[in-house]
Amino acid sequence: MTKPSEERKSTIFRKTGETEISIQLNLDGERNVHLATGVPFLDHMLTLFAVHGSFDLAVEAKGDTEIDDHHTVEDIGICLGKAIDQILGDKSGIARYGSCYLPMDETLVRVVVDVSNRPFLHYNADVVEQKIGTYDTALTKEFFRAISQHCGLTLHIDLLHGENGHHIVEAIFKGFGRALNTAISKIEIEGALSSKGCL
Repeated sequence: MTKPSEERKSTIFRKTGETEISIQLNLDGERNVHLATGVPFLDHMLTLFAVHGSFDLAVEAKGDTEIDDHHTVEDIGICLGKAIDQILGDKSGIARYGSCYLPMDETLVRVVVDVSNRPFLHYNADVVEQKIGTYDTALTKEFFRAISQHCGLTLHIDLLHGENGHHIVEAIFKGFGRALNTAISKIEIEGALSSKGCL
């Protein structure tokens, strides 16, 4: 098992036949954001995630967006999940659990996180609109599935009520930032928060 990074910073690079992605993440940041994903709506959502989670986040991505945004969005999720996982190592010294109820006008979303080393995504947040601008709203679930799988997160995302697709997706990203911030907060404990002694 790897120990958590002292500075809680990580850089991840991933290159495939479909995408080339670089991510820099600081979990103890000052909300500094630099994003160039090639998917403008995702840039907006990742900005909200970082600002409301109090992270520093830089993402540079090139992908086959001339086909669609699927590969780029999913692979950024993979890289972000790996970055979080690399920073947290064996998950020692963190609160492990986090949750957030996030309102956005008529919308209310609940996001609950367990940094458990057991990837699982429950996603119940259907959006009526298939597109927000050029963004395919179905990709939101794919993004969070990728994070969950590559970070070992148990992640529950529920839309409690809401109508506007932009508000719903925005509330999800903000809520995830805040819930993750709580889950990765430092606590006085030896090892991981588990009766088993490890995760």
